[in-house]
Amino acid sequence: MALDRRGFLKGALGLGALAAAGATAGGCAPNGAGDADAGAAVNGTFEGVGQGMQGDIKVSIDVSSGIITNVDVVEAKETPHVAEVALERIPAQIVERQTTTLDTVTGATLCSMGLMAAAEDAAKNAGLDMGALKKNAYTASPGPDETWDTDVLVIGGGGAAWSAAITAAEAGSQVTLIEKGSVFGGNTMMAGAAFNAVDPDAQAIMRLSAAQKGTLDGYLALSTDDPALKFDQFPEWKEVLVALQDEIRAYYAANEGKTPGVDLPGFDSVSLHMWHIYVGGLRELSDGTWIASNIDLARTLAENALGTFEWMDAQSMECVYGSKATEGLYTVLGAMWPRTHTFVEGKDRITCLREAAEKVGVSSYAETAAKQLVMDGNAVAGAVAERSDGTKITINAAQGVVLACGGYCANPAMVKEYDKYWGDDLSDTTLTTNMGTNEGDGIVMAQEVGAATTGLEVAQMMPSSSPVKGTMTDGVWGDASEQIWIDGAGNRFVDEYAERDVLAKASLKLEGGIFYILYAGVAGEDGWVKGAEYESMAPSGSIKDFVESGQVWYGETLEELAEASKSPAAGVAPGFSADALRATIETYNRYFENQKDDDFGKEVISGAVDIEAVEGTQGVGFVISPRRASLHHTMGGVVIDAKARVLDEQGQVIEGLFAAGEVTGGVHAGNRLGGNAIADIFTFGQIAGRGVSAR
Repeated sequence: MALDRRGFLKGALGLGALAAAGATAGGCAPNGAGDADAGAAVNGTFEGVGQGMQGDIKVSIDVSSGIITNVDVVEAKETPHVAEVALERIPAQIVERQTTTLDTVTGATLCSMGLMAAAEDAAKNAGLDMGALKKNAYTASPGPDETWDTDVLVIGGGGAAWSAAITAAEAGSQVTLIEKGSVFGGNTMMAGAAFNAVDPDAQAIMRLSAAQKGTLDGYLALSTDDPALKFDQFPEWKEVLVALQDEIRAYYAANEGKTPGVDLPGFDSVSLHMWHIYVGGLRELSDGTWIASNIDLARTLAENALGTFEWMDAQSMECVYGSKATEGLYTVLGAMWPRTHTFVEGKDRITCLREAAEKVGVSSYAETAAKQLVMDGNAVAGAVAERSDGTKITINAAQGVVLACGGYCANPAMVKEYDKYWGDDLSDTTLTTNMGTNEGDGIVMAQEVGAATTGLEVAQMMPSSSPVKGTMTDGVWGDASEQIWIDGAGNRFVDEYAERDVLAKASLKLEGGIFYILYAGVAGEDGWVKGAEYESMAPSGSIKDFVESGQVWYGETLEELAEASKSPAAGVAPGFSADALRATIETYNRYFENQKDDDFGKEVISGAVDIEAVEGTQGVGFVISPRRASLHHTMGGVVIDAKARVLDEQGQVIEGLFAAGEVTGGVHAGNRLGGNAIADIFTFGQIAGRGVSAR
């Protein structure tokens, strides 16, 4: 069972074998490829185009005497760390097998199909015998059944899985990790670097704004008898509000005489984080019932998140940067408070975790999908898995199994089936930010052995997604406190600091569900922004790249920006007026200066736009990014306790079965706070790893 350095399976479908085959395939033609007189005399290089996930894929093929001797990918806008196996494997297999009909690569289906279509187009342009190419269509055949033995089996390849695997291995267990996709990482690889944690030291050097103080004053004014808080249904949460109010009073007493925005230090606490989890996730479903976070899970997350971040800091950031560096706190979209930490991005994070796992002896296998949990009496004792070529593997796990294989946002039909929140805003074809492998497999497997589920009725929509792809790419924006969201007429329509479902619901009421984020740079210490550089980098590219690919509009003046918006970007052309944009910005600026949003009550207001400075500085300007909500995170999953043990319908522990991450439910209730996902998966991943290794 050999792996290359990235963890891709070698063998019949492996990259090493295919690369070698590709280098020598020019001397052979399987099953008569190139036998036809029409194709046998063809020589030269020919290009073709196919459609991938992120746009056109262009390839060139070298042909010698009717035989395809080489395939080069000339152009592909696919996400590199998602599509890298397909971009390497498919061209090599085309040469080896002399066909453009092959198995797709798990997790990169559209890229695989685009590569094959581009090669077929090139073959047609070359005049090759298409019948012979079709005749050579190749599908991998299963190998003999296999049996593996291990102490702990971890199912999944994202953050929850790797943290569980590392923790279990550090405790002395032999650990095997299997991943369905062709690359490791899951949604953790796609996620940004937003990590919420209560951090007193970081808050001490910050300044509490007047708007934030207004929020805390509002919490002090809440009554435990307020029916809107739903303590009649969730009485356990009353103690959190009481504790929070005591902490706010003590904070005010300790800082008496200090001024918000000047010398009043930042504030945060476990109670405040828990309160945000509660009110941020307390939601009424379409059948009139209410859903709230499990208080034990919420407390576990809030109390342990900072320790988890420090563990991640050691495991990940040191790998990349050589030191434990922590940046200042900010507010990621939908976080409700500036407690968001930044650390290494998704791909590098997974690379570092895999290196840490290898150091403690974790064995990991990509393209190996768990299909069924195996029981030994009443305990889970392993799983049956299947490789991408169909080979069946029985994995015996002496200590137990950790399910950490994600949610089901890449299965919109499943989301729609359970939905009691979004109604007609969802369909079986709603776009998603997720990896294509997140289809709910783990939840189904757990249900088959009696696991209870909770919260399946709600999925989170990411409001600021690409209108074309559903991904969190091809746009530019800042901290939630700085963002200005406008409708097609250039008017603000929502509190940009609100929870993600609130934002998504507001945006979906607009024509076509499309809204626009106005961006003019990152705010300085004074809270003002003074222009976005045309070639400055956004999370997934430069403003210049996005303009040239037709994703955003840019202008050095509001007049230029308005004129640009008359041409389509991401399929829309609202044609803003400069006067409307100017009026919206000037109103927002007044709200910033007064620290009071009279229209929507935005709690933390920053990012006022210095129009004169932007328009008077060459090389900087304004950007507007079209956005639309897409499926992002499933709130529900299997029921776990605070020790990450999976429970059955009677609330009893299913021995040998642990779970962590998005495959679970109960932590986030009806809406997850932005920045809580990464904290959740790594916190409960470690808890699961410790628990399973102790059996």
